[in-house]
Amino acid sequence: MLRVNDIHKTFNAGTINEKTALNSVSFHLKEGESVSVIGGNGAGKSTLLNAVSGTLSVDAGSISIGDADVTHLPEYKRAKYIGRVFQDPMMGTAATMQIEENLALALRRGKPRTFKSGITKADREMFRDMLKILDLGLEDRMTSKVGLLSGGQRQALTLLMASLVKPKLLLLDEHTAALDPKTAAKVMEVTRKIVNRDKLTTLMITHNMRDAIEYGDRLFMMYEGRIVIDVSGEEKQKLTVKELLDMFSEVSGSNEANDKLLMS
Repeated sequence: MLRVNDIHKTFNAGTINEKTALNSVSFHLKEGESVSVIGGNGAGKSTLLNAVSGTLSVDAGSISIGDADVTHLPEYKRAKYIGRVFQDPMMGTAATMQIEENLALALRRGKPRTFKSGITKADREMFRDMLKILDLGLEDRMTSKVGLLSGGQRQALTLLMASLVKPKLLLLDEHTAALDPKTAAKVMEVTRKIVNRDKLTTLMITHNMRDAIEYGDRLFMMYEGRIVIDVSGEEKQKLTVKELLDMFSEVSGSNEANDKLLMS
């Protein structure tokens, strides 16, 4: 479903501030495969996600989603393939619009606009059923303005919107980092439900090593623009945080396996 082949990205090339953010990164994700990506600050995690989403272009290499080569497609043209949830709960929703209006916009993503009624009775019934999976009581507040919701409620709604029309690829950009631990745990559980229910191919960036181990089928750790650890299956399930830190120290030859990689 996602093929990333030998991509490179350097910022400020040829200057004193030159920074190689992605260095020959390659991996393939099967349909329905869920991957957690971790690493210290500056490891290349966000650059990787932005390269896949089209927020920035790569210097070399190729990116394909499904059967489509999207390497040279701008972000707005990749949007029909991708659902994305950002770190900031304020992004991804329209604060001045109602919950049901936000869901209606998400439902019509990628479809031609018409003069038909915006939200039908059938739409409302579907939205109510979908909101119940969040277990936040939002199904009884569908006419409330999104700006009145808490950060956790808004992030859960954004997650639902990103997956409402099943995307070929779901990108989660540290989507619990701005939340308190209790709310973050709730949003992660909602994430698990939606990803498992719809068998979504998912790429999730996180600073939380415990979440990276617990969630998803596969785990990448990045260092200096490269994927230095790629574990899956039983090996991933049996991992502990200490073992993961030890693996990182061994393969990177670095002493950065410290609190910088344990942000929560």
